Amino acid sequence: MVGSAPRFAEDVVALFPGQGSISAGAGAPWRASEHWSLVAEVSDAAGVDVARLLLDADDDEVVRTDHAQLATFALSLVGYRHLVAGGVRPRYLLGHSLGEFSALVAAGLLTLDEGARLIAVRGSAMARAAREVPGSMVALMGGDDEARAALTTLEGVWVANVNGDQQVVVSGTREGLTDLLARHRDLGWRRATALPVGGAFHSPLMAPAQDDLDAALTRATWGDTEHVVVANVDGRPHGDPGEWRDLLSRQLTSPVQFLEATLALPTTVRVTIEMPPGSVLTGLTKRIRAFDQQYAPADPAEMGAIVP
Repeated sequence: MVGSAPRFAEDVVALFPGQGSISAGAGAPWRASEHWSLVAEVSDAAGVDVARLLLDADDDEVVRTDHAQLATFALSLVGYRHLVAGGVRPRYLLGHSLGEFSALVAAGLLTLDEGARLIAVRGSAMARAAREVPGSMVALMGGDDEARAALTTLEGVWVANVNGDQQVVVSGTREGLTDLLARHRDLGWRRATALPVGGAFHSPLMAPAQDDLDAALTRATWGDTEHVVVANVDGRPHGDPGEWRDLLSRQLTSPVQFLEATLALPTTVRVTIEMPPGSVLTGLTKRIRAFDQQYAPADPAEMGAIVP
């Protein structure tokens, strides 16, 4: 992805956010980056005007599943290119859901064009699945192992993201989530918050999208990498392209094990740098383990000023 790349920063992990971080106008602070032209490359590969989504679309349009995934993917990689051009090349890469595809492009396991095409297929297929089988997601806070186990007793509810010791996100049918919101305290959770998302992601309700995603993954051409990319599905590092085809396929209907993936980073990793947009993963990792420095740059100037 980068021509004459600097040496690896062995103590740094780059974090790549999921689609929930995007909002209207997210691209505006990054338009000044010399790497903004990457957005046009993503647009050409995906057949969607991603620059318009990042600059002109309102919240309702940009958070739509198929739009949010492409917009977030493109912006994260603008940020990553800016970071590496400034002399910081993280050895470790960790994405959350959609962010895993961004991390694989940053690692060189996928080209930018391949990643954009995969995201276009994935986003469209997931949006279609959400229309066919309506559902949503709820964030739960303040629970323990017993509270998590209690979720298995609910009908139409599945754990979608394990984001911390006491923080999970669940997906489910509308009926299942209504029941959960009414009874979450009885189940051992201190707080439950309905999320404004377009579907029950990382759950069996996404199964209608599986065939399209798997076909796209089979068609993709894969490269090699010297980066360490930690997977969502099992919280372990993987480098083999054949493994990643399977991992990305499974990720569609399996929970994101972000807690486990963060703990899988070596203790020598002391710095996190979150790619745009937002700072959600910085907040999550901060609650999981201690780091010496954590950055979530809001614009190219802040990204360029990072000296870990």
